[in-house]
Amino acid sequence: MASNTTIPVVTPLAHPQGSNLNFGAKVTGVDIENLTDADFTTLRTALFTHQVLVIKSQSHVTPRAQYELTQRFDPLAAPLYGHGNDGNKASVASKSILHPDLKTIPHQPQVQVIGNGFVPSYEGLTNIQLRHPHHRTFHSTSIPDSHDLTHTRFYRWHIDAALYGGVARAPPVVTTLLAVKVPMGRRQTCVYDDGTGDELDVPLGTTAFVSGYKMYDILSDTQKAFARSTKVEYAPHPYVWISSAKSRSTGLGLVSEGKEMPMEELPEIEQDKIQILPMCWRNPVTGKLALQIHPSAIRRLHLGDGSVVEDLEEAREIVYGLQRPGIAPDCVYAHDWEEGDLVIFHNRGTLHSVVGAFAESEVRLFRQCNIAGSEFPLGPEEDDFVIA
Repeated sequence: MASNTTIPVVTPLAHPQGSNLNFGAKVTGVDIENLTDADFTTLRTALFTHQVLVIKSQSHVTPRAQYELTQRFDPLAAPLYGHGNDGNKASVASKSILHPDLKTIPHQPQVQVIGNGFVPSYEGLTNIQLRHPHHRTFHSTSIPDSHDLTHTRFYRWHIDAALYGGVARAPPVVTTLLAVKVPMGRRQTCVYDDGTGDELDVPLGTTAFVSGYKMYDILSDTQKAFARSTKVEYAPHPYVWISSAKSRSTGLGLVSEGKEMPMEELPEIEQDKIQILPMCWRNPVTGKLALQIHPSAIRRLHLGDGSVVEDLEEAREIVYGLQRPGIAPDCVYAHDWEEGDLVIFHNRGTLHSVVGAFAESEVRLFRQCNIAGSEFPLGPEEDDFVIA
């Protein structure tokens, strides 16, 4: 039985003057452990309206309650971790770029522990060594070591999704993140290092978000028409496929150096499990279109005229040209984490990235939960192709 007696209040986040940010909200007056149907309806509407919800002081929320909240946004979804499993060959699956960064909570396998540093014990895990992803391990270039604690980059802009496995591994609707332990005090300069001079002052260890709706809205009419009519084919076992490839300095997709794993060396590929998804995903509440592409995992583009962009470098350049304006500094929300923060984000309407470089002694402990969607995202409707 619900114990909360307050009414949820949704307040749009206050953003810096001059920014182009128009998403994100703070929610008060909700009891995640005892969430009524009415309160959840408020949360659901708020999420699809604001894309990122911040609920403070939630350290008491259990992994079970976090999972139940996450699944409630897609009640028909099977209880499967949203990123999937890259095959049965352990030696190959261990090459996935996701493999080193996640620890699974034994009693709630849909919830992962991520962070940095050594943690003696937590939720049934013991002697866990967490590693915050560092751009040095994934980017084709890196910041000088002498600037490592003062400067950083977006590690990898992405959507939480397996991107292979057919509809059984459809992209999760939401991801929830709970901050258990957060190092405080330092800020860093996030540099794009792409010749533009773009940079952003960020809190240490921030999670950066951008809106897929803003990313779509700022396109030219010609680009919008292209995006609405184009589908993206993702690589099979994408996180193994790109395990030796390197990222652009902006974290937005990969450089093309031929370092992708040959198809014959991947785990078994089932053609009916390859995902070909629209570039634009429709919001189920507002009807708006978001430009939703995981740039690191693309393999081909299927154009509206029936042709296919087979050349990987060309496909990447096309996608980069569409997405790069949407990660400009004034489009990025860099959340300033505090212990107990629970963030719910619309995984089908935002892209996000890990940011930051920690000293070995700085311990960061988070819980992450997402589950594979019950169906694929909605794409553009027929009316979207009508030019007024």
